[in-house]
Amino acid sequence: MANGEGAGIKGRIQRWREDFPIRWLDDHYIARREFAKALTIGSALLVGVNAVIAAVGRWVRRPGQMEAEVPVGKASEIPTGGSVLFRYPTDEDPCILVRTQSGDLRAYSQVCTHLSCAIVHQSEKDSFLCPCHRGHFSVNDGRPTGGPPVRRLPRIWIEQRGDELWAVGKDS
Repeated sequence: MANGEGAGIKGRIQRWREDFPIRWLDDHYIARREFAKALTIGSALLVGVNAVIAAVGRWVRRPGQMEAEVPVGKASEIPTGGSVLFRYPTDEDPCILVRTQSGDLRAYSQVCTHLSCAIVHQSEKDSFLCPCHRGHFSVNDGRPTGGPPVRRLPRIWIEQRGDELWAVGKDS
C-alpha cells in the first residue's frame, strides 16, 4: 500500500465517522438477520391467530339474539312442503317458515344475503330461490347451494308451545 493511498482511505473513514458519529460499541441496532427473524416469527403468529379466528367463526355459531316473542301461526296449519310468511323481529323484517319434506319446521329471514331480494320457497325441490339472480339456499340450514350468494340466510328460532308457533330469536 502506498503512503498516499493509505492516507486517502484514512480520510474517507474519517469523513464517514463525521457523517455517522455512532461508535461501534454504542451501536445497538438490530442486525438484518435478527430483523428478518423477528418479521418471520411475527408473520407466522399473525397467520396462526387469523387461522384460529377463522376456524372459531366458521364452526362456532353465535347464540341467537333474543328478541320479543312474536306469534307465527299454528303448527297444524302448515302442511309438509308448505310455508308461512311472517315478520320478525320488526314489521320491516320479512321471514319465512317452512315445513320441510322430512317434517321439520325451519324459519329464516326472507331477505337474500346477496342483494336483499325476497326469497321464495320451492317445495318440490325443498329449497329457497332468489328470483333476482337465481340464488339457491338449502331449507335445512339456510346455506347457499347455488348462484351468487355466499352467506347463509339468518335463522329465526321458532318455539312450539302446544300447537302455537312463536318466533323467539334470530341469528345475526
